[in-house]
Amino acid sequence: MLCLRRFASRDDAFYRNDCNHCFCLPSPIATPMSARMLKAFVLGAGLGTRLRPLTEQLPKPLVPYFHRPLIEHVFDHLLQAGVTEFVVNTHHLPEAYPQAFPEGHYRGARLTFRHEPVLLETGGGIANIADLMGDEPFLVYNGDILTDLPLEPLIQAHQQNDNFVTLALRTSGPSLCVAYDAQQGIITDILNRLGSGDPGTHQFTGVYMVSPQFVRELTPGKIESVVPVWLRLIQAGNRIGAVVIDDGDWCDLGDRDSYLDAHVQCNNSLPPLHPEARIALSAALYGKNTIGPNAVVGESAVLEDCILWPGAVAEPGANLKRCIIRSGISASGTHVNADF
Repeated sequence: MLCLRRFASRDDAFYRNDCNHCFCLPSPIATPMSARMLKAFVLGAGLGTRLRPLTEQLPKPLVPYFHRPLIEHVFDHLLQAGVTEFVVNTHHLPEAYPQAFPEGHYRGARLTFRHEPVLLETGGGIANIADLMGDEPFLVYNGDILTDLPLEPLIQAHQQNDNFVTLALRTSGPSLCVAYDAQQGIITDILNRLGSGDPGTHQFTGVYMVSPQFVRELTPGKIESVVPVWLRLIQAGNRIGAVVIDDGDWCDLGDRDSYLDAHVQCNNSLPPLHPEARIALSAALYGKNTIGPNAVVGESAVLEDCILWPGAVAEPGANLKRCIIRSGISASGTHVNADF
């Protein structure tokens, strides 16, 4: 008879080790910004090609991070900044979003999904939801990032300047491609596409504020990125502003390595082993494993730095390192860096 336990003591160090990447967001609380209406557009329509095969089962923003959809962590972050309404665009596996949020709201904030039969990219996506945002500035937030950077400086910088757009930047990151004039608080080039000679010194976080005048620069139904529009506005002498926010942590979960590392390297209050996970007493867990509800780790299985989604199964005797098992799928044998 299979003997199962709720928790594995080999992962107790998860709660003790120091870590440079902690994304433990407190429960949303009222802030001065919450006294007024603030909407946010969360980009959820991407294909998630860099995360395949994980995104064959779920859209990227619904991929679980510590047993909850990644987008819920995004929503919690935005609620802290005073956001009262969310709009999310969909394209790939659109039916998964209303299934995940059947009530049409999240923690009291209204939640609207706008489907894109044809993927419109960022600029086209913003134009497609313009009728839902009113005539006030709103936040735009990439649906595949994980961050706890404070948003209040971004909101204040946008309010205090006549910017078409205000970007949140960081001074470090994997892609330092934004040229930033700190004295004027503006973007001067991106990827040296305007021939400024500046290859870029700052990382764009994927979080920004847009004003209605920027939305009016977009063409409804047109497939376009926001970046060429920003560059065109810069050339025309319009302000594409920015604020540098190095507080907090930030990472892009767009590929499997960053997705795994966000679990393995994090030390926070989010439980890596769900109370409803079933782990055999003879199983051995090394490193930092995240095992979801109703996931099963069989007799004598050995796991190191793995992620098991809800309902995933590591078969008896499996030997897995840096592997990801999706919901309803079983993995057996010996594997390193494999996705199931």
